[in-house]
Order: sequence, then structure tokens, then C-alpha cells
Amino acid sequence: MTAPGPDAGQMDRGRRLILWRHGQTAWNVERRFQGSTDVELTETGIGQARRSARLLASLKPHAIVASDLKRAAATAAELAGLTGLEVTHDEALRETYAGVWQGLTHDEIIARYGDEYAAWKRGEPVRRGGGELETEVADRAAPVVLSHAEKLPQDGTLVVVSHGGTIRTTIGRLLGLESRHWESLGGLSNCSWSVLGEGARGWRLLEHNAGTLPEPVLGDDD
Repeated sequence: MTAPGPDAGQMDRGRRLILWRHGQTAWNVERRFQGSTDVELTETGIGQARRSARLLASLKPHAIVASDLKRAAATAAELAGLTGLEVTHDEALRETYAGVWQGLTHDEIIARYGDEYAAWKRGEPVRRGGGELETEVADRAAPVVLSHAEKLPQDGTLVVVSHGGTIRTTIGRLLGLESRHWESLGGLSNCSWSVLGEGARGWRLLEHNAGTLPEPVLGDDD
């Protein structure tokens, strides 16, 4: 593993948010919709969390907040073990509740609820499986992230350990994007993360679906 540069932990001025998706689960491998079902990490997922935690620990985070579901809590515990930080668990950071979709594979969802699935992909407000709207997920998750961010020192870093859908909706809300455009952010791989930095006009996306340490931005866009 390449060692981070001397400024890896101080590459941005202002507060920073690292939104980190949990490691692999058996349902991820089976392409089975998890939602708020409490599924544990696989051995591969535990290994992913340990590797990622070693990288993120070098950024010297000030606080860790995580979903209370087992897959996120176990991922967060790897970083806590390296940093000595306590993890604050909050059910508001859970994945989207998706009703009858939960436990079904991707193919089963398309076969049984194809019109609903297509409408969701078009950016329409859909209660997948009779569950939550994406805007409702953002309504519960984004305030938790902001509340913890407000407690950071001026150059502090908060690590948020959550789930792909919840992270995407939270990023969309913090960036001020219309909900129909949140899908354009794309998904996160297991144990990858996105980085938001505090700029003069609010939060801005610095890294998305990253699995290595972010580098400083050098150039006219900084």
C-alpha cells in the first residue's frame, strides 16, 4: 500500500464529511435488495472494512457516526479500533425501507414490479415496495449528518458509515440537488466512500465512490 503524502490529512480547508458505505454482505453478492433488513458482513466484507479503515484512519477523523444496522456498525468498528474514537449509532442513517422489495433479487423486483422500478429509475417519487420515498430518507439522514458536522472543529473530519441509497440521498440533499437528479450521482461500491468539503457556497463534492485516499486539487478549480 502506498503511504499517504505528508498533507493527506490536511488537503482541504474547512470541515469535511466522509460518507462511507459498509462492506460486502451475502445479499449484496446475490443482488438481493436489503433495505432495512439487518444483514451481516461476509468475511470478504470484514476484510474490505479493515483495509478501508487503515486508509481512512490516516485522515485523522474527529468523529464517527454510523447506522445501527449490523453491516454498517461492524464496518465502523474497524475504524474505531484504529482511531480510538467512539462510534455514535443512529437509526436515522439506516438504508431505505423498501417494504415488499426487501429480500427479493434484482431480477425478481423487475419481474414483479417492473413499472414501479422503471418509474423510480426515471427519477419519479416512488415508494418502492410500499416503503419510504428517497426524499423521506434524506429528511431523516441529512439532519443527523449536519448535526454532527456542526460539532467539528473548523478543519475537522466526520466519518459517516451508512448505506448506498442513504448516502446518495444525503449527498444530493447537502449539495442542494433536486431529488430527480440524485440518481446521477451513481452508486457506491462496498466500502468505498464519498468526500464532501465545506466551501464558500456550502458543501461540495470532492470525491465520489473512492477507494483510495483523495488527492489535493491543484489547479484553477480549487
